[in-house]
Amino acid sequence: MVEVMVIGATGVVGQQFLVALADHPWFHVAKLVASPRSAGKRYVDAIRDRATGSIRWYCDEPLPEQFREIVVESFREELLDDVDLVFTAVESDVAREIEPKIAEKKPVISTASAFRYEEDVPLIIPGVNHDHAPLIERQRQNRGWKGFIAPIPNCTTTGLAISLKPIMDAFGLKIVLMTSLQALSGAGRSPGVIGLDILDNVIPYIPKEEEKVQKETLKILGNYAGDHVKPARFKVSCTCTRVNVRDGHTECVFLSTEKKATVDEVKKVLREFRGCSDMGLPSSPKRMIVVHEDPFRPQPRLDRNTEDGMATVVGRVREDPALENGIKYVLLSHNTKMGAAKGAVLLAELLYKEGYIC
Repeated sequence: MVEVMVIGATGVVGQQFLVALADHPWFHVAKLVASPRSAGKRYVDAIRDRATGSIRWYCDEPLPEQFREIVVESFREELLDDVDLVFTAVESDVAREIEPKIAEKKPVISTASAFRYEEDVPLIIPGVNHDHAPLIERQRQNRGWKGFIAPIPNCTTTGLAISLKPIMDAFGLKIVLMTSLQALSGAGRSPGVIGLDILDNVIPYIPKEEEKVQKETLKILGNYAGDHVKPARFKVSCTCTRVNVRDGHTECVFLSTEKKATVDEVKKVLREFRGCSDMGLPSSPKRMIVVHEDPFRPQPRLDRNTEDGMATVVGRVREDPALENGIKYVLLSHNTKMGAAKGAVLLAELLYKEGYIC
């Protein structure tokens, strides 16, 4: 059993980590780490509102009993002696500071963007670009680390890259255009989006989001070149917006393929894409992509929990006459499951199975 630590355990993504790791067959949570104000408290008390006594637990699933009584600690490097793997659910500025210290000794699976764009850091989605994993050994050599840093992609990138992979492999890609309608939970709760700002409204700008999606998609779908990843050569442009939806990022995708493809051919390669489904990973979905024929799907309320939030749900696949070899579709991806904590656990499963985590 791999002993793990979760840093940022009391936050929104940290709580999703606990749901994903409860009774996990390979990973055992040995340490929960959070800010000094939570240190020394039982987990259930660390997430209790001091003024009202309410429990600030934000997941649909109940707080797993096995974590209620664990005493939360502040991060100290000595804690690393008791674990084999660290999950971090912290902001990028904190990640930039602490993750290299951890990686000197132990593997780090991160939800932060701090190291996503480093040349020797792979950005892996299991079943999409797991052939990039050997870059971890280059990272260790370059930095003299016993461990490594493996971040997951931005939650908006994840569903897009998954849906593009089988299309790219079958028909090639020239241009990808995307407009997102992103859920409130993607903004977190501090500072998040103020309720009165989003009610009866759409926020047309999410700082740094578009740049992340455009750069990360090309890195994920690029080619491993031995000591770096050579980005894919197609063009990506997107507009990212925030909408009044709790969970689940919807994306409207428009693309131009190199080889002409019919709508039925695109649906076929999407449906047949296995991804990580056959890799024997405990958190993998049975279907990595689910394609709907109903023109009113996907919808966040109806489809975000498909395959326990681990599937990318696609609908409205149709021809786009405005683009050469044009295809367009709508996708839905669960931003706090596949796009965050459970996706990070899935990545850890892959790296454990392939021997990068001992």
